[in-house]
Amino acid sequence: MGENALVYSKDLKNYDFGPGHPFRGSRFLEFMKVFKENRFDKYFDIIEPKPVTEEDLLLVHTKEYINRVKEGKGIDLDTPLRPELYDAARLIVGVSKLAGELVWNGDYRKVIGIGGGLHHAKRSREAGFCIFNDVAVCAKNLINKGAERILILDTDAHAGDGTSEIFYSDNKVLFIDLHQDPRTLYPGKGFIEDMGVANGWGYTINVPMPPGASDKAYEYVLNEIFEPLALKFKPDVIIRYGGSDPHFSDPLTDLGLTLDGFRSIGEKVREVSERVCNGKVIDLMVSGYKNEVLPYAWMSLMAGLTNINAEFKDSFKPDVYSGLDETKNIVSKIKEKVRFYWDV
Repeated sequence: MGENALVYSKDLKNYDFGPGHPFRGSRFLEFMKVFKENRFDKYFDIIEPKPVTEEDLLLVHTKEYINRVKEGKGIDLDTPLRPELYDAARLIVGVSKLAGELVWNGDYRKVIGIGGGLHHAKRSREAGFCIFNDVAVCAKNLINKGAERILILDTDAHAGDGTSEIFYSDNKVLFIDLHQDPRTLYPGKGFIEDMGVANGWGYTINVPMPPGASDKAYEYVLNEIFEPLALKFKPDVIIRYGGSDPHFSDPLTDLGLTLDGFRSIGEKVREVSERVCNGKVIDLMVSGYKNEVLPYAWMSLMAGLTNINAEFKDSFKPDVYSGLDETKNIVSKIKEKVRFYWDV
């Protein structure tokens, strides 16, 4: 078994919504340039993905929706569809599917999927710059291959409403979602009370972070929610996703993470994974809207996850304790709701 791989294709640049849109495909090329300049490529085997088949997409999405994407008939103004985006969207799903299989098959312990984490996509519609839900396809594919318990940790600034919806009644997937308070940010979903239904009740854990939530606030949630639930659930594998948009300078969000905070997230996932699933982690990165920060936040996450001796520093730091007291109150409410079920 190898240690680290990175799944990447230069063709990811084609996942692009056009001039003036916050999501441009150039982010992937720019990231790879900085990645190589910092000689991070020496720590990873770089593996080329292929677009998934329609059969793979049908693990999650409806036939009618797939056809609509092919035809470029969009209904979400933030996610303008064009027929040529179909192949680009299938490639991103291919990144995450391959990353999952490389970990599940025992080829690598940690696999980074560049472009993965399109968590707003629903079964039958696009949303929030997301066309197909690669996270859900990755997880469903692993379940079909024999995974009995998958922990998904979403650290994107926005609530993962599409991923949550897909697994809302599923007790094979424990979905823990740290995101900015949905009263203050798109998509306006992901409240503490949203905990799943039927067999999936208690398997969705939403942690709405207060605006300005800092490194210490995130550290507290990971220690008090993510770690104990992971130890109790004992997943076969962990999928973490989310890019740089919780950074304090991101123009579309209002959180307070520093580059040190991103590294800490990676470190905590690594530590917990070594205790519960032999270090097996699929890590997906796509988000972030401050171009100058994005590659360094992604590499900070990678460095923490894979124990690379590299550190990136912000030009200045906000208060690293911002939002901690409010976060402690939120965590207390979550514990009260889940304690009878999870006994943690």
